[in-house]
Amino acid sequence: MKISPLTLASGGLLALASAVGIGRFVYTPILPHMVDALHLTKSQAGLIASANFIGYLAGALLSAVKLPGTHRGWLLAALAANVICLAAMGLTTDMAAFLVLRAVAGFASAFALVFASALVLNRLTASGHASLSSVHFAGVGTGIAVASAVVACIAGWREMWFASAALALASTVAVLLFVPPDQPGHTQQFAQKTKLTSGFWFLLVAYGLFGFGYIITATFIVQMVRGTPAIAGLEPFIFILFGLSAAPSVALWTRLGAKLGILRTFSIAAIVEAAGVAASALFLSPATVILTSVFVGGTFMGLTALGLIGAREGGGDPRGRIALMTASFSFGQILGPSFAGYVYDLTGSLAVPSLAAAGALVIAALFSLRPRP
Repeated sequence: MKISPLTLASGGLLALASAVGIGRFVYTPILPHMVDALHLTKSQAGLIASANFIGYLAGALLSAVKLPGTHRGWLLAALAANVICLAAMGLTTDMAAFLVLRAVAGFASAFALVFASALVLNRLTASGHASLSSVHFAGVGTGIAVASAVVACIAGWREMWFASAALALASTVAVLLFVPPDQPGHTQQFAQKTKLTSGFWFLLVAYGLFGFGYIITATFIVQMVRGTPAIAGLEPFIFILFGLSAAPSVALWTRLGAKLGILRTFSIAAIVEAAGVAASALFLSPATVILTSVFVGGTFMGLTALGLIGAREGGGDPRGRIALMTASFSFGQILGPSFAGYVYDLTGSLAVPSLAAAGALVIAALFSLRPRP
C-alpha cells in the first residue's frame, strides 16, 4: 500500500500524541482532581510522576538494544500497553498500583517514541521529505492540547483516565492505518564509533539539567493554578495552552538552529524556558501563568530535539551518545517531581523548587555553550 509522506508523518504525529502527549502528560491536568479525591500529598503526587519517568528511562535504554521482531510490531505493542495503563489508572485507588501503572506507561511511551521515530523519520529522509519531521514531533503538543481539552469537559478523575484511554485507542487505530509495515531488508549502516569529547560531556550534563528544569512546571502547573484563588478560573485552559505552544515548537527551534547553530539555539531556548519557570515561582497572576505556559510549553520539545541533534553531530555511530543523552534527561525528570513534592510538603509552596529548576536551566544554557574540541 502506497502511503504519502504527509500521511506517514501524520501517523508519527498520532503515535507521539497517544504515547507521549496523552500517555505521559495527561497526568498533569488530572492530578489536581486525584489530589482532592484521594487526599494525596505532594510527595505522593511527585512520586507517581517520577515512576513514569523511571519507566521511560528503562524503556529508552532497552529500545536501543537489538530486539526480535519489527519496529512496527514493537510500536503497536507499546501503544496498546499505553492504552491499557491509562484505563487501569481509573480502576484503582492503590498507591502501589498507581506507581506500577505509571512506570509501565513510561516504558511504553519510550518504546513508542523510539520505534515511531525509527519508522517515520528514516522514511521521510529517504524520500526527500525530511522537513515533515516537524509534523511528527508536533504529536506531543497536539496530544497534550487535545487531552487537556477533553479532560476539562469531564467531571471525575476516574472518567478522565477512561476518556484519555479512549483518545489513545483512537490514535492507535489511526497509526495502524497510516504507518505501513517495515520495509523488507531495510537496514541502516553506521560509520565507525567515535570517542566522547569533553564538549559532549558538557552537553550531556546540560541535557540532564534541562530535564530537571522543565518537568517540575510541566507536572505541577495545573495544581499551582488550582491552588491560587485569583487565577483558579484558568485551570481548564492552562495546559491546553501549554500543548498548543508545544505543537509548532520543534519546527521553530530547529529552523533557528539551522541559522544560529544547534548549541547556541539550545542555550537561547533554555534561557527562555528558565524565564517561564521563574515567572511562576515569583508571582502567580493571569499574566505570569500564561507566560509560563507559553514559554515552557514552547521550548521543552524544541530543547529535546536540539539536544539530540547536537549529540548526533559528533559523527560515527550516534546510538551510544543518544542513549547517554536519554539517560541524563530521564534522571533529571525522575529527580524533579520527587524533589518538588518533598520541598512543598516541608514549605507549603512550589516557589523554591521552581526557582531551583530555573537556576538549573540557566546552568544548562551555559554548559551547552562550552566549546567542543
